[in-house]
Amino acid sequence: MKILIAGLGLIGGSFALALRDRGIADEILGVEKSDENAAEALRLGLADRIVTLEEGVPQADLVVLATPVDTIPLMAVKALNHVTDRQGVRDMGASQAELGEGISMHARRGRFGAAQPMWGTEYSGPRAAQHGAFTGRNAVLCEAERSDADALATVERIFRTLDVPVVYMGAEEHDLHAAYVSHISHVTSFALALTVLEKEREERHIFDLAGGGFESTVRLAKSAAATWVPILLRNKYNVLDVLREHIHQLQIMRRMIERDDAEGLTSAFGKANSIQRIIH
Repeated sequence: MKILIAGLGLIGGSFALALRDRGIADEILGVEKSDENAAEALRLGLADRIVTLEEGVPQADLVVLATPVDTIPLMAVKALNHVTDRQGVRDMGASQAELGEGISMHARRGRFGAAQPMWGTEYSGPRAAQHGAFTGRNAVLCEAERSDADALATVERIFRTLDVPVVYMGAEEHDLHAAYVSHISHVTSFALALTVLEKEREERHIFDLAGGGFESTVRLAKSAAATWVPILLRNKYNVLDVLREHIHQLQIMRRMIERDDAEGLTSAFGKANSIQRIIH
């Protein structure tokens, strides 16, 4: 199978490695707007050749879009404009509703499979790509009923070969849940980093006193703005909804601390501890 991957950074690059490791791809074509990233992707073996989207689509059995989410809708339309009934297009974006609306009326909509593997790190670029990144992690397929049966089967077969369980959702449902379990984590991490940088003027003390708890909580603040600004803005209403609830919970906790309410804090923390039943 010849596969075209647009965007050979953390997600697209890791997907390329997975395809190679499991022997799925005979050849991987890469699309990269950065000459530096293109050269790095070739050096790391993430792609066999670098092409433009227009050059690569006619050659590929499957087109994978792993660029920032604000670029995917237009790229999806361009790819669908040129695919045949024997080709498929899929994305790996963290926001799905806007994409679904943008291609909903396209004559080739059935050749598209919207999917997001639920994995990531705070790093970006080709060097961030990892072997085995998606193994055991869920992949969400959105609006599967709108994809042609053979195009959907191809995506499902690839994930199955990669040992990636598949979950099916509507696009809006995906974006809502992603805001609560993924996007808010990044907002919180960015905010905590800004709080510490604003209040702790002496950088030496940050390094001297920061423990594992701070490091794990603020880790996501190292994530690239080019990745996360588009995600938050494309999913803004869900993100704003979860932010309202998050701020509400912080205000409740602040009032309990102001009142020395040990009983209230103990109860709240006990309730929060129940998350360990879901996330081990």
